[in-house]
Amino acid sequence: MKQRYNKFFKKNSYGLKVQVKGFWILFLLFLIPSISGADVIIGGESFYNIKKGDTLERVGAKFGVEWKYIASENSIYINKPLKIGMELRINNRKIVPRMISDGIIINIPDRMLYFFKNNRLEKAFPVGLGMPSWRGITRWRTPEGKFQVVDKRKNPTWHVPESMQWKMTMEGKPVKTIVPPGPDNPLGRYAIDTSIPRIIIHETIWPNTVYQFRSHGCIRVLPEHMEEFFKEVEINTPGEIIYSPVKVAVLDGRVFLEVYRDIYGELKDMKSEVVNLIEKHGVSNKVDWEKVNKVVSEKSGLVEDVTYDIKKEDTTYDIKKESFKGCPYDYCFLSF
Repeated sequence: MKQRYNKFFKKNSYGLKVQVKGFWILFLLFLIPSISGADVIIGGESFYNIKKGDTLERVGAKFGVEWKYIASENSIYINKPLKIGMELRINNRKIVPRMISDGIIINIPDRMLYFFKNNRLEKAFPVGLGMPSWRGITRWRTPEGKFQVVDKRKNPTWHVPESMQWKMTMEGKPVKTIVPPGPDNPLGRYAIDTSIPRIIIHETIWPNTVYQFRSHGCIRVLPEHMEEFFKEVEINTPGEIIYSPVKVAVLDGRVFLEVYRDIYGELKDMKSEVVNLIEKHGVSNKVDWEKVNKVVSEKSGLVEDVTYDIKKEDTTYDIKKESFKGCPYDYCFLSF
């Protein structure tokens, strides 16, 4: 189905100045109304022009998109350098995993931080999280759980945890115990301490590691996002780190699905998780199960419309049998 797009320049959901296709912007953050419990999708399709120093990883970190999908969408050979001025098409739509009145939600699989204030979603930006494993060791995964902001530090000193001192030894690197403020400090210029031991939300000096799982548990943030967030977040702000690799939203009768890799291997069955969420939203009779199966198989992290569109010539719906032939699951029946 062809669509007409209205092109205009705005700052997108993550604060980047890009050319945006207006049709696909379901909810821009600066237009999001007060929280009403409805499903919300942020971001959209946009254009970004390559700047000096950009890499596919860095662009993916800015927008919260897997760099390999940016390469695929724009027919880029990954072994060739990006040309300054090159225009990239970016799709960074996200389903907000949970709506709250005030506080922070960090969803591990989609590597995003959502900041709510006064019943509004104020900010959402990509983050870097803990590595799944290192030489078979899983101790540096970012933990789930509720927390509070207990301190804010500008130009922080980094007291290196013993576990990381041990890792430095294992890697044959000089062991550091304290790193003073400065350009070599991994905490950057801003650090927000949480009540979860050793879990800090901080600016990173390694921007290419944002929107990846390469930290030692902490939440890494790009400098352009951390500076503003640091100003706005307050001590005692509540938060929660959650693990939701599957997200479903229903907007204007359309069903949207977003699926990520089960990076920490916490789900027993990804398909069952998808089915349960679709059932919970009460739309199991409105989805195209072949589309659903494709999204689950790809696990791209892209928001996809999986609504089933009935056409006059379409015979995949058999109203008499009330069954959907395309459904990959045993239970799939329709109610009309």
